[in-house]
Amino acid sequence: MARINQSLGEFIIENQGEFAYSSGELSRLINSIRLAAKMVNHEVNKAGLVDITGSAGEINTQGEDQQKLDVFANNVFIQTLTNREIVCGIASEENEDFITISGSNSDHKNKYVVLIDPLDGSSNIDVNVSVGTIFSIYRRVTPLGTPVQVEDFLQPGNLQVAAGYIVYGTSTMLVYTTGHGVNGFTLNPALGTYYLSHPNMKFPEEGHIYSVNEGNYVHFPQGIKDYIKYCQKEEGDRPYTSRYIGSLVSDIHRNMIKGGIYMYPKSSKAAKGKLRLLYECNPMAFIVEQAGGKASDGTTRIMELKPTELHERVPFICGSKKMVEKAEEFIARANS
Repeated sequence: MARINQSLGEFIIENQGEFAYSSGELSRLINSIRLAAKMVNHEVNKAGLVDITGSAGEINTQGEDQQKLDVFANNVFIQTLTNREIVCGIASEENEDFITISGSNSDHKNKYVVLIDPLDGSSNIDVNVSVGTIFSIYRRVTPLGTPVQVEDFLQPGNLQVAAGYIVYGTSTMLVYTTGHGVNGFTLNPALGTYYLSHPNMKFPEEGHIYSVNEGNYVHFPQGIKDYIKYCQKEEGDRPYTSRYIGSLVSDIHRNMIKGGIYMYPKSSKAAKGKLRLLYECNPMAFIVEQAGGKASDGTTRIMELKPTELHERVPFICGSKKMVEKAEEFIARANS
């Protein structure tokens, strides 16, 4: 039974029976992510004092400028997961290809792969706005004892065994699910321990916040434009409030607590959408659904999409169930 102020370590031990097929590896894996997140949090919190902000002078596999803290976070998560020999492979948004981990005996016996966005919203680092980490965990589908293959990563979201995010904000929170609801843990920096602060997190069925980059309005499909106008119309409990941080983790975290919808649709500038299915959309969709919300690409449930490449992009709409359904209605009407 979850208890407020229960430590994350205690919570994991108490609930590890929920992890199908696991003999402790998944618990150790989440513990490793917890450790890496504390190290990244330490750097984020002193970002204004040391030369860790700004561009690293390199471009990542998405064609985006890598921030110095991006590179640091990527290295920390990869090193922590590799050194603990818990996973057989890692795919990162910052790396073009996946990383194979053989273990000290080169036996390839580990069961899990991790997909990670080490520092989401990193363009906000220089201006002291919340950033986050997103992670997704799958059981490998190729035989144990063999090197991990790309098909171990190209799995639909409905096969995830765990997913979560860390938000580095006014307080640092780790929020995750293993398919048995969503729980949030807040870091006590004095003790270096995460404590359960938000048990059984749930999206309100309805909300009054819409989150979208309205600067791209002219590039959006007609259905999205129509829904935005609906949100702005003075009628009933509308107009809704517009809130957009530009950090996926922060925007969805707020909407889960207060009720709202997040949208990053396709556009004439990004025909397939901009967010990555494997590193951002699938893990967030798993969390959103476990919290009673809904996540789709406008027509299809996100977690039923079959990935075809590691860095595939898709449109993404998620949040309070009735708000997402209303947005889908506008999209369907515009497409008919």
